[in-house]
Amino acid sequence: MSQYKVLTLWNEERINEEDTRTLRTPAREAPVPFDPEMKQAIRTLKEAFLERDEAAGLAAPQIGIGRRIIAFRSRGFDEKDPARRAEDCEILVNPRITQRRGELVVMDEGCLSCPDIRVEISRHPEIKVRGLDTEGRKVSKRYLDFAARVIQHEMDHLDGKLIVDYEGSVFIPQKREDFFAKFFQEK
Repeated sequence: MSQYKVLTLWNEERINEEDTRTLRTPAREAPVPFDPEMKQAIRTLKEAFLERDEAAGLAAPQIGIGRRIIAFRSRGFDEKDPARRAEDCEILVNPRITQRRGELVVMDEGCLSCPDIRVEISRHPEIKVRGLDTEGRKVSKRYLDFAARVIQHEMDHLDGKLIVDYEGSVFIPQKREDFFAKFFQEK
C-alpha cells in the first residue's frame, strides 16, 4: 500500500469532486530560496514518486501539494530496482519549457489521476526546460523522446490540465464504458 495518496478525477463509482478541484487548480510558484516547507514538499514528492513502480512521472498537485514541482524518470523507464529508480529520478522546481522542437508525435498516454483510460496526445519530441533543482540551483536541460513527453505531461498538471482535456482518441476498458460515456458527455 502506498504511503501517499494520488488524487484522481474518479473512483470506481463516481467523480471525486474534492480531488478534481485540487487537480484543476493551477499550482503556485515555489518560493526561492526554499523555505523548510518547500524542502519538505520536494522530499514528499520524491518519496511518493519512488514508491510507484508504474509511474514515469508525478506532479506535486497529484498528491495535494499546490506548488510547481515535478518528479520524473529521465532514463531507465523499465527499471524495477529501487536504487536504480532513485538514480534515474529527476526533480524540477518551477520548470518552464523554453523551447519545443520537432514534428508533433502522437502516442497514447495514461495518468495516475485518470485511472483506467488512455488518451492519444500529440507532443513535441524535443524540449528545453529551465527550472531549479532540489537545492534551488538553476538548471537548463534538453530532453528527448519519451522523457520529453513525460515532462510535458507532468507540466500540464501544474496548470490544472489533464489527459481528458485533449481531443485525441480515448481508450476505455469495456467494463467501464457506461461510466465513462457519462463522464465524457458531461465534459
